Amino acid sequence: MMSIDLSAREAVGAGYSLAAIRDAQARSWVALNAIAARIRPGMTEAEARRMGEGVLAETGMELAWHPLLVRFGAETLKVFADRSTGEAVLGADDIFFIDMGPVYGGHEADAGASFTVGHDAEMQACARDVKVIFDRARAIWDGGAVTGTALYDAVAAETAALGWALNLDIKGHRVGDYPHAAGGKLGELVAVPGAGLWILEVQIRHPTRAFGAFYEDLLA
Repeated sequence: MMSIDLSAREAVGAGYSLAAIRDAQARSWVALNAIAARIRPGMTEAEARRMGEGVLAETGMELAWHPLLVRFGAETLKVFADRSTGEAVLGADDIFFIDMGPVYGGHEADAGASFTVGHDAEMQACARDVKVIFDRARAIWDGGAVTGTALYDAVAAETAALGWALNLDIKGHRVGDYPHAAGGKLGELVAVPGAGLWILEVQIRHPTRAFGAFYEDLLA
């Protein structure tokens, strides 16, 4: 295995603490679920995003280290770098995801999850299975010494086993005290990722229909 300087990849600032980043992540999940509960069919992405930004402000977010994303329907196929017009409207039977990067207590959170409205069974399965895939991969990380590359091998295997297609452009990333001191993709890390520093991301799509699902959380 090729050796890397993991200390450089996992560098943090003087104010970093594992407890603080775990707290920031927990607060981000409270905000994300509050936003999801207010999203209704007929809303546009732009309307949902404005509402979500208000919720984040109410929770005491200090700033956003990356902008809030809300994706509806076919827009769930887009990755973070893809821009949305904001004009997509959530249908009565539809899927959506939320991706947020708030800063609380000087530490970066990053949470993302998928939800459905209505009764589309395949959309419901997609939103459910992306979390199943995430949980199975995280359990491997929890279980012992596994590299970032091995984690994404597991993600790929679990995705295929459940019958979905995986977007391998999404491979996780660093977080830390704001602004985090180092970068790189988790899925390209040929070393064991430390706790409280890396976001595991999973983005899947239906093999034939135009929708997908996304989930991310902190390896902590």
